[in-house]
Parts: sequence; C-alpha cells; structure tokens
Amino acid sequence: MHFQIIYLLTSVVPMQWKQARICPVPKTSGPTQPSDFRPISVTPVLSRITEKIIVCDFLYPVLNSPLSTMSFTDQYAFRPSGSTTAALIALLHKVTEALETNHYVIVLALDFSKTFDTVRHSSLLEKVAQLDLPDNVYNWLANFFNGHSHCTQFNGYTSQFRNVNASIIQGSGVGLVMYVIDAADLQAVTPGNIMVKYADNTYLVIPACNIYSREREISNIEAWSCVNNLTLNQSKSAEIMFIDSWKRRLIQPPPPLQGIARVTSLKVLGVTVTKKLSIAEHVDDVIKACARSMYAISILRSHGMCATLLK
Repeated sequence: MHFQIIYLLTSVVPMQWKQARICPVPKTSGPTQPSDFRPISVTPVLSRITEKIIVCDFLYPVLNSPLSTMSFTDQYAFRPSGSTTAALIALLHKVTEALETNHYVIVLALDFSKTFDTVRHSSLLEKVAQLDLPDNVYNWLANFFNGHSHCTQFNGYTSQFRNVNASIIQGSGVGLVMYVIDAADLQAVTPGNIMVKYADNTYLVIPACNIYSREREISNIEAWSCVNNLTLNQSKSAEIMFIDSWKRRLIQPPPPLQGIARVTSLKVLGVTVTKKLSIAEHVDDVIKACARSMYAISILRSHGMCATLLK
C-alpha cells in the first residue's frame, strides 16, 4: 500500500499497469461474430486497487459538487446510492408526474454504438480537469490513459499488444466512473424535458406540451455524440408513448420520429414496461421462467438426484 501512495503522490503509473488482457465475454447465447462479444479487460490487481482508492477518495466526492455545465443528478450508475432500482423508480416517477398535467408522455430510449470503446481520451480529460481534483490525481489519470495497451486471449490464442487510442477500458477500476463524467454534459435542451441515465442507457422524457422539441433534442444528442466520438444508433433506439387512460379518446397521437421505431412495450434496465405503464408482461415472463426451472428440477429429482445437488 505504501508504494501505491507514492505512485499516486508522484502521478506515476508503471508501464506494467497499463497492459491489459481482453477476454471476450459473449453478449448473446450463441455468438457468431466479433460484435457479439463484450471486450472485458483483465487489468493488473495492483492497478485496480489504486484506481479504487482514487474512485472512492477523490472521484465520488466531486460527483456531489459538479460545475454548472456538468450534472450527475440524472445518472444512477457507478456512483454512491445509484442502482438500477433507483433509475427505474426515477423514470416511472417522472412519467407519472408528467401525466398529471399532460395527456401523454413520450420516452425515447437512446442507443449509442460501442459506447465504452470509442470515448476520446482528450475530451474526457478536459471534463475531468473541470472537477475539483488535486493536481497529482488528475496527472495520475492522464498518465493512466496515455500509452495504454492490450492484447486479446481467445480459445488458447493470444494476440500481440496494441496501443489503446480510445475507450474507457472496461474492467478497469476507474473506467466506468470515467464514462459517468464523460456523459455528464449530455442534457436536455428544452425546459420540461428530462433525462434519466444508467451508464450508457439513456432515456429522454418528453411531455405532450413539448412534443415539438423531439427533433431538436435528437439533433442536440447527435451533435454531442459527434463531439465525444460516439454514434447515436437510431435504428436501435425506440420511442414509447404513455397515455393517460382517462383521456385516451381525446388524444391524437403525434407521428413517430423518422428513423426511430415506436413500440408498445419497452425493456427498461431489464424490466418490460408497456404503454399502459404496466409491468404485468414482465411478471408473466419471470413466472414462466421460474416454472421452467422448477419443472427441470422436478425432473432431476424424479431421476434420483440428491437434495444437495438440487439445491
């Protein structure tokens, strides 16, 4: 621990700490191409310990006192008290609150392509420089991202090391918090519109009174993406309209956004929500999955598997 403090005070990152091994993790049950894998980096243990010290002792505290140009109140991932539960509650609360004074509310679920892999280090460090961090901590982070390299291990083969020119390095101790900082200046431009974020899962809540602002918001998000070396994938983004059931007959639904599909149900952080603000479909899916598991266990028990193995 003593040498880690010395490295931090002197802003030194040993070269061995900047080398990572990528072990691809499948994103789908039957991966068939490279894009079906998630590039998780296995980084040195001593580096991760030092990064965790920086995150807990320096980065978490400054997230509670950001500058006016950066906001972390709409981000529910990789920060103290943040969770998927908190994000879901916040999103549903914003929608129901808006429905009290609007006939309908539209939620845009935004998808960014290869979010963690394309973050530009220079623009990220510019944002980190705006935070109230000690100089040696900022310099350590700048050193950490400079000269990083990685190799890939898969099916017993190991590639040569290649320099990392972008990315927040998934698997590192500071990587995920760095993305929170990078996305902090992504905000709605129309008063009354609200963003709810969980890492790169971004949801834009637009009440009926601001329906005219959808195109402007999308243009702003695309401009932000371009500046930050990201890409808004409209074909994988979705739009859902929640309607006040008492006023359903009085509503003339607005036309869908060009390039973004309008759906009747949306999976939000693993929970399926319908346009009626119901999660009954999600509960049914969970019950069916449990029933299948219980059936499989009963078959194993009928064939003589012991209670210990069944448990």
